[in-house]
Amino acid sequence: MPRVTSRQNPRLKELAGLLASARDRRKSGRCVLEGEHIVGVYLDRGGRPDTVAVSDDALERAGVRAILSRVHEQQVLVVPRRLFAELAALPADVGILAVIATPQPTVPEPAAFHLLLEDVQDPGNVGSMLRSAAAAGVDQVLLSRGCAFAWAPKTLRAAQGAHFLTTIVENVDLREWARSFRQRGGRIVASVVASGRSVYDCRLDGPIAVVVGNEGGGLSDALLACADTRATIPMPGGMESLNAAAAAAVMLFESVRQRQARKSDPAA
Repeated sequence: MPRVTSRQNPRLKELAGLLASARDRRKSGRCVLEGEHIVGVYLDRGGRPDTVAVSDDALERAGVRAILSRVHEQQVLVVPRRLFAELAALPADVGILAVIATPQPTVPEPAAFHLLLEDVQDPGNVGSMLRSAAAAGVDQVLLSRGCAFAWAPKTLRAAQGAHFLTTIVENVDLREWARSFRQRGGRIVASVVASGRSVYDCRLDGPIAVVVGNEGGGLSDALLACADTRATIPMPGGMESLNAAAAAAVMLFESVRQRQARKSDPAA
């Protein structure tokens, strides 16, 4: 495996640029995965990284060695810990990074379970929502143009591998998609802070799309007009609102509960 000792190594400089610059990530169509877990999930789903950088002291770890056994040695850069510490946004103990081509799927045919994000701007929130969506079995997550970049380092870290467990499509015209989905018999359930039906009284099984809006302003009037149901999460403790990612998780897992109940009692 090639060993790198200079900051001027072209592949190392490229990796540093991708970690540091959103512009470089978007322009090159590539992003960086950090840590054994995320890189391992990517490989499990059939991904092939362009470059893998590993801290020399991490070579002793069984998890890192298992990952390296699955990639060609010419794709691997072994980097001294001091240089690796300058690269990773996480502590140097993360041990391994992988450069991959950013997936850019087109909008697929609608499925049964969707999460729509409108102008959610915090990368950590987007990542948390992706993680909840993957855990809940959401088929597709569709993001509006105003959302944080789904493949930014902070988003990837918060999602913990969820990017490779569900379909993620960015820059979607959510209003047009919602109209088309309703024409096909799907239902749009909009998360609103107040004045909606209790989420626990809403029907959330069958073909649905749960829609969550911007952290401060919520959903646009245009997208709200597309909704079949406006759902509000009861908060008897007195809080005025939940974090957007927490609200999305409550909505999605209420849908999971209802879907499982329907399977166990189809007549319900």
